Amino acid sequence: MGEWWWLWRVSLTVVALMLMTPEASAHPDQGKKVLEEKVRQLMDWTKRERVMRMNTTTFNHFVLEKPRNYSVIAMFTALQRFRSCEPCRLAVEEFQILAGSWQFSSEFSNKVFFAMLDFDESPEVFETLQVKGGPVVLHLPAKSKFTADDIYNFQVRDISVHHMFTWVGERTGRWMVNFRTRQPIHCYYPFKLGISLTLIGGLVYVLKWNRTFIFSKNFWAVLALCFVILMLSGGMWIHIRGAPFAESRTHTGQTHYIHDMYIFQYVAEMSIISLFYMCLTLGMVLLNTAATSRMNMVRRKIMSVTGVCLVVIFFSWLLSLFRLKDRFYPYRILMN
Repeated sequence: MGEWWWLWRVSLTVVALMLMTPEASAHPDQGKKVLEEKVRQLMDWTKRERVMRMNTTTFNHFVLEKPRNYSVIAMFTALQRFRSCEPCRLAVEEFQILAGSWQFSSEFSNKVFFAMLDFDESPEVFETLQVKGGPVVLHLPAKSKFTADDIYNFQVRDISVHHMFTWVGERTGRWMVNFRTRQPIHCYYPFKLGISLTLIGGLVYVLKWNRTFIFSKNFWAVLALCFVILMLSGGMWIHIRGAPFAESRTHTGQTHYIHDMYIFQYVAEMSIISLFYMCLTLGMVLLNTAATSRMNMVRRKIMSVTGVCLVVIFFSWLLSLFRLKDRFYPYRILMN
């Protein structure tokens, strides 16, 4: 009951705003020029950004103010890191794929535009439209009345580009034929194949030229350490969840190799953590060797200093990584 009341309240608010917003000009020719200029600016904006990042001023001008002969699909979200809104980030990624698919489709025209508003950048719009949380997508039609069906609420619908595509197609009546989503490139499987081929080639080479390593205690000790380090770095979690190698945030244009939330992880991030653990292990081995070996004092001192540097530096970087993913993590050494 509360969900339907919220939908109808947003619907009535949007309809009231559209009816109350005055025309840009009473003169027909002047209004036509204003409309052409708005459409031109939106087309230029769309070429630069498939999803237009609007604020209160641009939203009022391009969406609420008349004249307007185009529909706007607007996502309301909260992407600031301190919000910790994981559904918002996932919804935005799917929304970006949807907008990119529309931009490169044969049905692309100046009748449908995609926009996004962040709560911390445009709180006035959220308050005006009575959007209390995110993510939420609104279809703001060009001519027809705004209804409850023009609200895509992720609390009751799937965060999926295919579901959003069906909904947008129903609301706009466009690009339902020959539509194909343009998914981002997934680097995990090529990376996995390359690593596998490298390991197999190295094993074949060693077995062909030297088989005595099978009886070496050092070999099995190193192999066991590698397995332990792989598991400590999140290898099993990566395998179970099928995490990507990295992720390109389309709304910022940046590629992220370390996830900013502690409950998620990338393959590249696992590799970085594994490298840190390996360097820590090497430092401890050097310290142990320097303390127990009978080599000359100069070499033992060099090994001790190298071991201390490896342990301190890479352990400090490891704690810094933990703090990057969880800002409340209390421990650090040397670096923030």
